Amino acid sequence: MILLLAACMIGVATGFVLPKVSRPLAQMTGQYVATGPVAQVLATLPVDDHPSTRGYNRDSFGYNTTDDDGDGCTIRDDILKRDMTAIKYKAPSACQVKSGALQEPYTGKSIRFVRGRQTSAAVQIDHVVALENAWQSGASKWDAATKQRYGNDAYNLLAVDGPANQQKGSASAAYWLPTNRRFRCAYVARQIGVKQKYGLSVTTAEKQAISKVLRTCPTQEIPRQ
Repeated sequence: MILLLAACMIGVATGFVLPKVSRPLAQMTGQYVATGPVAQVLATLPVDDHPSTRGYNRDSFGYNTTDDDGDGCTIRDDILKRDMTAIKYKAPSACQVKSGALQEPYTGKSIRFVRGRQTSAAVQIDHVVALENAWQSGASKWDAATKQRYGNDAYNLLAVDGPANQQKGSASAAYWLPTNRRFRCAYVARQIGVKQKYGLSVTTAEKQAISKVLRTCPTQEIPRQ
């Protein structure tokens, strides 16, 4: 009985201690040290460990309400057309994607997209650096035009698995990464590219999580488009 009680007490103590020592241990073993072109850009981003969501309003980014390239299509349909294959359009429109095939990056699975009330959500358009994350990282200080440009910037948008997108929410790389490990390097590289493009900050935890990924792919580069 005494031994059992002692074991329980050790288990509880370990539960409190491990979270506190895991990050310093990772630092000591170099898990957060990355090299390569993406790591170099990451090192230039400002660090802000006191982000705030005060005043955040998703609608201020005007997602899917503008037509910046002037082709008459919404940005959602533009991204569906860019990222999918075997596309068919909803007649007579040359914009609305009726169906298509997506080799989905976050999970690695193949999705057959069919437009409809019960089916469209299978493929969603993700802001790689989420709108709320951008707000916390500096977008709260932008003017209306910059927010709308960000909200509809194809560079920051990917067609992805709906449930995976919902699971991610507004999380940074510190709290969510694609389950498809083969895509993680490209994913964090695009996040860094977006943050560099718009002068956004990262948190220490976010920077460490990204560095840990980049250790596995030192030749990874920032996407150009």
